[in-house]
Amino acid sequence: MTEAVRSYRYAGPPGPLTTVRPGSAGCRIASSTAFARWVALRPAPELCEPFTYAVAGDGVLLLAPRRSEHVACAGGGAVLGAGEIGFARDAGGWMVDGVSNLSTGYCPDTSSWTAVARAVDRTGLARPDGFTHEVVFRRCPGCQEHSVVREDHFFCVFCDGALPPKWNVDPAG
Repeated sequence: MTEAVRSYRYAGPPGPLTTVRPGSAGCRIASSTAFARWVALRPAPELCEPFTYAVAGDGVLLLAPRRSEHVACAGGGAVLGAGEIGFARDAGGWMVDGVSNLSTGYCPDTSSWTAVARAVDRTGLARPDGFTHEVVFRRCPGCQEHSVVREDHFFCVFCDGALPPKWNVDPAG
């Protein structure tokens, strides 16, 4: 039985939506060959820092330069996961050495790891067993702002209201 995967709609401020234009979507990395072509075109200094990623609705990994907006990387569409991802070389070739769900535009739940892992597995790259930096997002029921939960402190940083234990940024998504 296949585990259900949630889709995330853009839930951030309107400003980054202006970065979505034809051709703004990240590079589709659906295989080890696609990753090899993509990484060969990257300048060495660029490979030293993480990249913006999104997992498209069809499960394919999309990659864009780090300072890209996630919504632009996703071409404005819904995603199965989003965050930052870093790569390193080892004796066997390239591997994922760090991956997070840090996307304040999509605010994906930590359960998005399932979709991220599947997308990375399609590339043939070794990867960690989970997010190396996990971010917990919640929408405050009181003021409706999005908060990052730190150290299991489930209180809104804006109004100090209690935050729910389950992900609720976009319940309709």
